[in-house]
Amino acid sequence: MADWLLIRLSGTSPSESSWLVCNDSGQIVVAPQNGKLEEAAALATARRVAVVVPSDQVLLTDAQLPAKTGAKLLQMVPFALEEQLAEDIEDLHFAVGERQGSGRTPVAVVASATLRSWLSELQAAGISPNTLYAEASLVPSTPGQVTAVLDGPNITIRLDGAAPLVVPSEPVGAAFDLAEAQRTDTLPGLEPSPLGMLLYTAPADWQARRAEFDALRSRFTNIKVQLLPNGPVALLAQQLGSAAAINLLQGTHAPKSEASANWRAWRWAALLAGILFTVHVGAKSYELMRLKKAEVTLDRSLNEVMRQAMPDDPSLRNARQRVEQRLLALRGNAVNGGSMLGALGALANAKNSVPAAALKGFTFRDGTLELRITAPDAASLDAVAQQFNANGWRAQLLSGTAAGEIYQGRIEVKSPAAGGRS
Repeated sequence: MADWLLIRLSGTSPSESSWLVCNDSGQIVVAPQNGKLEEAAALATARRVAVVVPSDQVLLTDAQLPAKTGAKLLQMVPFALEEQLAEDIEDLHFAVGERQGSGRTPVAVVASATLRSWLSELQAAGISPNTLYAEASLVPSTPGQVTAVLDGPNITIRLDGAAPLVVPSEPVGAAFDLAEAQRTDTLPGLEPSPLGMLLYTAPADWQARRAEFDALRSRFTNIKVQLLPNGPVALLAQQLGSAAAINLLQGTHAPKSEASANWRAWRWAALLAGILFTVHVGAKSYELMRLKKAEVTLDRSLNEVMRQAMPDDPSLRNARQRVEQRLLALRGNAVNGGSMLGALGALANAKNSVPAAALKGFTFRDGTLELRITAPDAASLDAVAQQFNANGWRAQLLSGTAAGEIYQGRIEVKSPAAGGRS
């Protein structure tokens, strides 16, 4: 998977932010940096982008919702929380997390105008986020511990299994009173046992507020302090894969899928390919229509030729099939003893040798060619037969009669392949 570019928007100046690059395990690939969003945009190429927004502008809570998913669940959330919200639900954006074992579903609520402002700021810097989280939703929870992140005027407190609480850090004791009340609500009738505290804070904040936390040691079994030289961004990176984090980009603000983005990039090429395909199919269809029309014309011509070439055939249907059968028969005759084309070639040679002879008709069957010829005299008829014999064919004059000034005769010609057959 591609690395993450994690950007933490400043709560005071949106253009002043901090960021780092990490892998799926939260291990830092590019060290934390501070600056303007435009400087972070250069690191977004070929990376997934997660943006963390100030928690004091996002309400993190939960609701009892039916076991539904997708758009239907988002439609139900505003009405489930309507009595808890002071603002008009039409002006709010809702996002849901994964349903918990208790049957309740984590919900994040933010003003729609605020969300649009964040997205506009990011877009102006050339950044398109894949996920958008409230900072508190990425604060880890630890069994048996109170996790606290001190960040200037605010402190985020998280108990295991409960929604994070973001409150002013002064006075710090009051902040933990609210967290204790939240814990008591989740365990009605039971006296909660003391917990330890795991505090994350910048070195400067710890130096300024250390005495206040030392005064709270009696409320906790122990207090462990983890200093964050580069601010909370490195801590938040470790929770990017957490199921507890709610992505605010849902509903109408859900990011377009990678497939949709690829489609936008390739849509013109796909459109051009579609046009070329349509033209190709159209051309092939036109060619097919033209060939079918030519086929109809050929069938008509074959019928006309049959009337002339086969006047003795009473049926004129299936002309093409009959012509094909006749051609096959002729090929069969060639195999069985002689070729009509060869015989006609020999006839042409004989005719050239006796120019005065005239062909009146012929038949060809089983390798035997029978000619009806006229000539000036009987010698000319015999010369035609002899010319066949000279070319390797066996020819004999079957009959000859005088008709006025010309002679009419019949000559039988057998191919050389006919052998001794008669």
